[in-house]
Amino acid sequence: MNWKLASRMQAAGPSIIRDLSKIVAQSPHIVSLAAGVPSPETFPVSEFASACDRVLSRSDARASLQYSATEGLPELRQAVADMLPWRVDPDQVLITNGSQQGLDLVARALIDKDSRVLVEQPTYPGALQAFAASQPEVQEVRCASDGIDLADLAKRSGSAAGRARFLYLLPTFQNPTGRTMSDPQRDALVDAAGRLELPLVEDNPYGDLWYDRPPPLPLAARCPDNCIYLGTFSKVLAPGMRLGFAVAPKEIVAKLALAKQGADLQPPTFNQRVVAEVMGNGFLERHVATIRARYRVQRDAMLAALQREFGEDGMASPDGMQWNTPGGGMFIWARLPAGVTSRAVLPLALERGVAFVPGEAFYAQGGDARAVRLSFVTASVPEIERAIAAFANAVRAALALSTGGSRSGHASGDTTRA
Repeated sequence: MNWKLASRMQAAGPSIIRDLSKIVAQSPHIVSLAAGVPSPETFPVSEFASACDRVLSRSDARASLQYSATEGLPELRQAVADMLPWRVDPDQVLITNGSQQGLDLVARALIDKDSRVLVEQPTYPGALQAFAASQPEVQEVRCASDGIDLADLAKRSGSAAGRARFLYLLPTFQNPTGRTMSDPQRDALVDAAGRLELPLVEDNPYGDLWYDRPPPLPLAARCPDNCIYLGTFSKVLAPGMRLGFAVAPKEIVAKLALAKQGADLQPPTFNQRVVAEVMGNGFLERHVATIRARYRVQRDAMLAALQREFGEDGMASPDGMQWNTPGGGMFIWARLPAGVTSRAVLPLALERGVAFVPGEAFYAQGGDARAVRLSFVTASVPEIERAIAAFANAVRAALALSTGGSRSGHASGDTTRA
């Protein structure tokens, strides 16, 4: 049979993160610093078990196994509205099958073929995948350590019929860089977006995972009429429940709901009831505090291991190993020493039992060949120490190969640079 693919599938490619996940699954000796998934040790199994029992023991238990509204169950929409740090009407909330579906619905509702979409540089590759099906013109906006370069944003936003449909960004503990936009930068961005008539799509899967201090208020709290806000329960409860949410002006929620009807009719009724049950009695707030405490220890262990492996006898700045200290989230963003690329290091790292994601995967038009994303949340402290030692060994080996063995491969230990 001669199948003819849709044109939008011609350029579709696999995710290197998913490919690495398959390699790790088939090689249990490899410590993965690649996947951006929460630690299964944080999943509240007993609380879910009790919630399931309560849901199924009620007089209306069968309703939890039936079809329900596309927008989501009223009790869960209300719970989402109540937990957000600005005033939200439950009718502004749409429950999604994870925040990844929220990205897909945004693309379906707002993107036409060849319309312009702006993203941060670098950005979350899952968003690029979700947008790609609509065949937009994606433009990257330059970013500094505290967020968007507003001059570059103005240059790329366009005008009249060619105006960008929206700017997609993760202002809080960004994936992959871990950076967080400051309060003044957020205010400046909101003002600039208003002048440019540029809607914002704010993705915030990591905002609750802060380790040093709470992050600034979301962009959506500052300009609710000009922002679609995407959130998820995957990082704070369990990704297997596949529940997230979109918050937007009511007229936009209505269009997102129409797109959702064509995709999957509705979010799973039973899962929604269980999550609404788990969120009761302040459990979620208490549970997230335990996740923060756990991940803070793991972040600090990785930072200490990087300092130990690269911080002594290192090469001089600015050509040495560099990394940042994220205030939250799941990732450390690093840059390899000059003379070696992340693609060259990766196979050597896999041979030594550690996986990471090359930074090029996070750019729409190709990016920094020396960049690396390291996830610290799924590995134990001993595994982190072993993995970073193996990673450093792989970097040294790659440097030796690239220079004929003339350099030691040790790098600078400046932990403040990104």
